[in-house]
Amino acid sequence: MVNSSVSPDDADVAIAAAQAGADVVRAMYGRQLARIDKGAGDFATAADVAAEKAILDVIRAVRPDDAVLGEEGGQQGAADAGRQWLVDPLCGTLNYAVGTMLVAVNVALRGGAAAVADPFSGEVFYTDGESARVRQNGVDARTAPTPATRLVDVNLDPPFPGAPGFRAVDLLAHPGFVERFRPRVVSTTLALTWVAAGQRAAYVTDGGDLSGSVHFAAGIALCRAAGCVVTGIDGAPIGPAGRGLVAAADAETHGLLMSMIRSGG
Repeated sequence: MVNSSVSPDDADVAIAAAQAGADVVRAMYGRQLARIDKGAGDFATAADVAAEKAILDVIRAVRPDDAVLGEEGGQQGAADAGRQWLVDPLCGTLNYAVGTMLVAVNVALRGGAAAVADPFSGEVFYTDGESARVRQNGVDARTAPTPATRLVDVNLDPPFPGAPGFRAVDLLAHPGFVERFRPRVVSTTLALTWVAAGQRAAYVTDGGDLSGSVHFAAGIALCRAAGCVVTGIDGAPIGPAGRGLVAAADAETHGLLMSMIRSGG
């Protein structure tokens, strides 16, 4: 699906929707929440469902003709709609369920604006499709990716479709990785916003085509708008034939990581 009609204020819609979801996530934090089993060890909580409803309420109020693909509610709206919003109301559900404040609220218009809200820091990272910014306490600033921290966030959560050719855990044991970088594992796509903002040098995850993923679309859009180097773990562009994701602050960091991945981790 191609976004055929981008409105200049789509970023405002994305920000408002992400903030609405973040308000719910923050308000429900610490409660004993019902869990909804999704199978294979995955689950949602009542906060995921409530946050998605709050996000959809915002989108429907101002973009009633747009379609939505939600992590919890699935596809909603016309299948042939020219515009589709990708919504992950609580990325890091397991973190949240055990009382860890490392989660993200992701809202992205496919091919356009996107926003990622951190419910606990109050930051909202967003892009209009051209530039990437972060808003906190009503103040906006451009994000500035840099590899200076040398911190690389690696997603170790299953599934592992790249194995045995690529296994993220092998990357962490690569001698070159130990020499140049330090690993971090936060288990939420909030880490992608940190790459865009210069708090991480890179982010690496296994997977298939992540371009239309409700989990990754907003973070990918932010990193691209910030000027990061974004490819699959095979070095190819993100897309239908894509394999996972490597988002790096600069070309040198990306090149180093790709050389380690290609050498077998």
